[in-house]
Amino acid sequence: MESTFKEIRDGQSVLDLDPKSTVGGGVEDVYGEDRATEDKLVTPWTFSVASGYSLLRDPQYNKGLAFTEKERDAHYLRGLLPPIILSQQLQEKKLMQNIRQYQVPLQKYIALMELQERNERLFYKLLIDNVEELLPVVYTPTVGEACQKYGSIFKRPQGLYISLKEKGKILEVLKNWPERTIQAIVVTDGERILGLGDLGCQGMGIPVGKLSLYTALGGVRPSACLPVTIDVGTNNEQLLKDEFYIGLRQRRATGKEYYEFLHEFMSAVKQNYGEKVLIQFEDFANHNAFELLAEYRTTHLVFNDDIQGTASVVLAGVVAALKLVGGALAEQKFLFLGAGEAGTGIAELIALEISKQTKAPLEETRKKIWLVDSKGLIVSSRKDSLQNFKKPWAHEHEPVKDLLDAVKAIKPTVLIGSSGVGKTFTKEVVEALASCNEKPIIMALSNPTSQSECTAEEAYTWSKGRAIFASGSPFDPVEYDGKIYVPGQSNNAYIFPGFGLGLIISGAIRVHDEMLLAASEALASQVTKENFDKGLIYPRFSTIRKISAHIAANVAAKAYELGVATRLPRPKDLVKYAESCMYTPVYRNYR
Repeated sequence: MESTFKEIRDGQSVLDLDPKSTVGGGVEDVYGEDRATEDKLVTPWTFSVASGYSLLRDPQYNKGLAFTEKERDAHYLRGLLPPIILSQQLQEKKLMQNIRQYQVPLQKYIALMELQERNERLFYKLLIDNVEELLPVVYTPTVGEACQKYGSIFKRPQGLYISLKEKGKILEVLKNWPERTIQAIVVTDGERILGLGDLGCQGMGIPVGKLSLYTALGGVRPSACLPVTIDVGTNNEQLLKDEFYIGLRQRRATGKEYYEFLHEFMSAVKQNYGEKVLIQFEDFANHNAFELLAEYRTTHLVFNDDIQGTASVVLAGVVAALKLVGGALAEQKFLFLGAGEAGTGIAELIALEISKQTKAPLEETRKKIWLVDSKGLIVSSRKDSLQNFKKPWAHEHEPVKDLLDAVKAIKPTVLIGSSGVGKTFTKEVVEALASCNEKPIIMALSNPTSQSECTAEEAYTWSKGRAIFASGSPFDPVEYDGKIYVPGQSNNAYIFPGFGLGLIISGAIRVHDEMLLAASEALASQVTKENFDKGLIYPRFSTIRKISAHIAANVAAKAYELGVATRLPRPKDLVKYAESCMYTPVYRNYR
């Protein structure tokens, strides 16, 4: 199976400088807005100069009560605002107080989306400064509930909806989007949203959320990001009967009709935005995800976060965990529950990394990895009935019916869950794993929290505090036997924002598996001794922008090495260059 997978003043990085003295210049900052300082004024352009009432309703330039006296005179804002002037910091403080008063996470999500629609810079300032608190709101697990109820909470479109009605006209639809310089597109067809299944057109919450993180965590300019939902129908009967459903009321298009429609989309994107636009596939069903990635990876700059992003972040976690466990990656034995996009994608990247480290053939390194699907352990006697993407994992072994028996037979050192089914790492399974490992590595990756294979508390309790645990969705710290354990979060948000930034700053035209390995290595290297002391195998999200800069630099370096980078000459210091390219949401002063 083919593997699927400007220099800064005085040498300082933008992230180390006082935001009052400078702000970063976002990638492809055409008008120099993000390179403006407090002293260099900018003009708030839309299609004409925005003033007065229209300026207050343009999220890209609105500053709310932060407009100065001079700006209020120059832009006809007198009387349209109360007389007080509030700094961005004070606005942020007020909003965080308001958001914390909401008891229901979905209410917090709605409040943040409304803020994004009226004041873009304040939204990103809030998100960057409070990333650990707000990440679970704008991303998993809350975004899952938001998608389920998207029809009811929908107020204003935040991306492009391309349905079968637009067949033959997709290029025209793309031209309807107001921004011309697009660098990152996240696209979904809504068929497999998290562990929640087919949500059709309501899957738009995923591209919107992902691209918010591209900006907040990776520093890609918001105006360069485009969320897209491909609506080919839904097989979700509940949605088809829902009077508030916002998508096509028909069964999903499949086969030739589906692939012709996707091909038109991919061709139109390249025609409209060029060779270097990143297209990230998100939450496509297995049967389409692998085929689309294989089809377009040689002709477009494409990346599947479920297959490749998940794989990269999990590999980073395993590499970091080995510093706690000891031993080399090649000495480990892996057992997966779940053999879909995530499971096989992670397995393949681990096999690639072992192959890279040991120089052994990929066919050999795959034999250290075993997968369990709904029918039991994947073994060679089942090969004829397996889907193509599962066949490389069919090794010689007698049939094994369930996960518990597989753990007893294989005796893995690492247990990884990507099944989308909750409560499958039972007490018996964890105890069996702990019986043959001093420090068992358990990664329960399925999202949202309700679908997690086990909770952090269960993993620590059943292993008597010996497990090294990470999950897809966040869990609170756990106290066991008088000790506090802090569970890690194996969250794709560690990888894809920095990965995307790396592709953009290097002007990459293709994604290679070596870039994914480079991203994993960069993330693993950012785990500190302080993290390890708490049992964490991932760094804290509070430093995510610095982490993303290191990932971007590593990915860009690999792109230059492989000859797929087009932004020449290569910057001398890629980390500082990545940091200098990051969008920062400090308010600008208008002339």
